[in-house]
Amino acid sequence: MTSFGERLRSAVDARGRLCVGIDPHASLLAEWGLDASAAGVREFGLRVVEASAGAVGIVKPQVSFFEPYGSAGIAALEDVMRAARDAGLLVLADAKRGDIGSTMDAYGAAWLTPGSPLEADAMTVSPFLGVGALDGTFKIAERGGKGVFVLAATSNPDGRALQGAALSDGRTVSAGIVAEVSARNARTTPEGEWASLGFVVGATVDWQEAGLTAFAPPAPILAPGFGFQGADAGELDRRFGEAAPLVIASESRSILSAGPGGIAARVAERAEQYARVDV
Repeated sequence: MTSFGERLRSAVDARGRLCVGIDPHASLLAEWGLDASAAGVREFGLRVVEASAGAVGIVKPQVSFFEPYGSAGIAALEDVMRAARDAGLLVLADAKRGDIGSTMDAYGAAWLTPGSPLEADAMTVSPFLGVGALDGTFKIAERGGKGVFVLAATSNPDGRALQGAALSDGRTVSAGIVAEVSARNARTTPEGEWASLGFVVGATVDWQEAGLTAFAPPAPILAPGFGFQGADAGELDRRFGEAAPLVIASESRSILSAGPGGIAARVAERAEQYARVDV
């Protein structure tokens, strides 16, 4: 079974590093002429999948925008993720789950078990109840050939105080999270391969301020913040330095704002811009 890390690297090699977010905000639904309903988010998601297939290798549905519509919204999400995976896209479920014990394990099983209704190729998780609380999810991911992206350094201002706080050894909380997850990667990742446990690092994060250095073994970096949030494709190398080849650049509103008639062209345009980046 090919690991998620290697499947992700193959997708980047074949289709580039752009990850298209599927974020059906109520305002975007209105702009697209869709109802704020389960049917609306389903149609929105399927159109984004159609525009992305063949142009990029990765999509990232934001789970929260489907949840307000209850069971029908979750069914819509299942349809969108299934369509994306059937189209050959890797699906990163942006769920940001974080809990302890059997509760966290249940989240992992829901999103990372092959054949599950909510099956994704990877999910985002929060480590702020302790990285060790995620061990069950890491094991579920490994068994199923899936991936996990651990929040490490987010770009939202409210997160800086916690993530930049100093541990007893002087490292930042962000650096401590990276070290703990990297130690797990070192035990499970063959030499020369990408790890399957990656990190979420905002594209606008100052690495020095966050206390981050290059990851070893190499682990994929899911980087939201490109496009509307201020980071540009041409800045990828400067912002991430030697870690730039590992970056999965996530864009949502900058692409989705093109509307149903323009999204396919916008995806192709943004994918081409990342293809020109020398990393």
